[in-house]
Amino acid sequence: MSTTDFYAQPGEETEGTVYTAMGGDWAEIAAEQAERSDEILVINMGPQHPSTHGVLRLILECDGETVLSIRPGIGFLHTGIEKNMEYRTWTQGSTFVTRMDYVAPLFNEAAYCLAVERLLGIENDIPERAQVIRVLMMELNRISSHLVAIGTGGMEIGALTVMTIGFREREMILDFLEAVTGLRMNHAYIRPGGVANDLPETGIAQLRELIAWLHKHLPEYAAFCNENPIFKMRMMGIGHQDLAACMALGVTGPVLRSTGYDWDLRKQQPYCGYETYEFDSVAWQPDDGWASSDSYARFRIRLEEMWQSLRIVEQCADRLESTAGKPVMVADPKIAWPAQLAVGPDGQGNSHEHIKHIMGESMEALIHHFKLVTEGFRVPPGQAYVPIESPKGEIACHVVSDGGTKPFRVHMRDPGFNHLQSVPIQCEGGLISDVVVAVGSLDPVMGGVDR
Repeated sequence: MSTTDFYAQPGEETEGTVYTAMGGDWAEIAAEQAERSDEILVINMGPQHPSTHGVLRLILECDGETVLSIRPGIGFLHTGIEKNMEYRTWTQGSTFVTRMDYVAPLFNEAAYCLAVERLLGIENDIPERAQVIRVLMMELNRISSHLVAIGTGGMEIGALTVMTIGFREREMILDFLEAVTGLRMNHAYIRPGGVANDLPETGIAQLRELIAWLHKHLPEYAAFCNENPIFKMRMMGIGHQDLAACMALGVTGPVLRSTGYDWDLRKQQPYCGYETYEFDSVAWQPDDGWASSDSYARFRIRLEEMWQSLRIVEQCADRLESTAGKPVMVADPKIAWPAQLAVGPDGQGNSHEHIKHIMGESMEALIHHFKLVTEGFRVPPGQAYVPIESPKGEIACHVVSDGGTKPFRVHMRDPGFNHLQSVPIQCEGGLISDVVVAVGSLDPVMGGVDR
């Protein structure tokens, strides 16, 4: 046994007694600790704990089962996405940002592309059909993200059926996303100027089937959980965080709306034409005598938000039927991605007609294709910050251009990064078992937190 803290920084003073187990000396450590009569125990929950929504480390100081202090340790999933984007073209940026919050990738893409379009000054030039497709894909992605939050949250407290049925519905949504984009996740589908390609020929029919499926199965979650006494006992009053704490820490999304404060950027600061859709933003107002601002309120908000998203998806389906054949990318050939993509059995690639044109019919088209794909388009110098409402809360992109074909700087505001800072407020003074519930109710995705 050693009482030297090998992990301390030079000159850093040790606070309390540090035990470094060298193997075979547990009895000696236990005896010395018993003499000190100090029962405070430091526990590492993670970084591979199954209930931490990714590679998250939580350092807990506990007195018995009571959490005295808790500190999130992040950075285990850092991928350098923002730095990498400084060496890629503006269009290639979509491929990077989509890998941050991998449960809701389309929102990463949308925030980034809206910021680039603001710098380009083409916000009002995006075709109507492209905007409708963006809204459709984001709202389906919102439902699938909430299904993961509800399903994994249920699994972590023993409600395994909620997880199995949650992933069942999510698979149906991912099947549709794959039919449109060629990929189940990490789509790089939303591009500056519009979207990569239109819906396939069978897209509307598949969308109608998906809508019918969700109408049939979404009620099951309320039946399983809303009035389940064990479920409510594990959720109600756990992870409490009031409005003042949310405002101080920049907490948004379902966690903010669980306090009763109605703040949804789709309503407050509309984008992509959300002001033209009929839906309600959901702020939980308790009606049975218990305080809101807890894990149960966040669960109920996500449950209702799935229904509101389904309302928007139905409106999108109607609009897509009426705008069939219209463009999905800006007309400016200096910005629009020159490829004409199609989804085939091998995923996404150039359509045969486009390859035939650029390879056999038009040298100018081939030169344009090569130059725009390899070099990219130029973005006027300046900076833009665009926030949107993701399933977790406010996600935003701050882009800076020096007038070149690559971003000078890209920074993403991921809601999970802010939300993890509120873990001590929610968990200190509670039980170890409640930490899992509280963190699950925040719904952090570590790919977005660490970036």
